[in-house]
Amino acid sequence: MIVIFGVLLGAVTGALLARRRKGKLADILQYAFVYALMFALVGLFVTLIIHRNAL
Repeated sequence: MIVIFGVLLGAVTGALLARRRKGKLADILQYAFVYALMFALVGLFVTLIIHRNAL
């Protein structure tokens, strides 16, 4: 659940950042993808830490 939220938040953040920098469609899509990937990895590690500490 945290990973999915991270992907969505990252994609929106990346797209808005690229749009604010006056990027073309390809730039917006690339930023959205990269930010979604980074936020998903952070969400994955947060999920692993939470599950590991719950035991």
